[in-house]
Amino acid sequence: MAQQFRIKKGDTVCVISGKDKGKSGSVLKVLRQDNRLIVQGVNLVKKHQKQTFAQEGGVIQKESTIHISNVAHVDPVSKKPTRVGIKFLKDGRKVRIAKRSGETIES
Repeated sequence: MAQQFRIKKGDTVCVISGKDKGKSGSVLKVLRQDNRLIVQGVNLVKKHQKQTFAQEGGVIQKESTIHISNVAHVDPVSKKPTRVGIKFLKDGRKVRIAKRSGETIES
């Protein structure tokens, strides 16, 4: 069974290790079984694309997956990497919070 991630599609994350350390981008896709993410503009690879009826061939650049342990959520207030926590509101809703500032993270 795949673990529960605190990073979701659409979140802004910062790369904290690897060749793209310091870059940030939006999460395009979460691959739960592999513990990996696809982040916009991060871990770009060149792929040789064969020509098809729908698209032309050539060398294209696209995002590859990155392990979830190599990224950190970006704090909505300070714009720095932060850990994510869970908090229950008085009305019973469960929300994600940024540990650095205590602000809620919009889903």
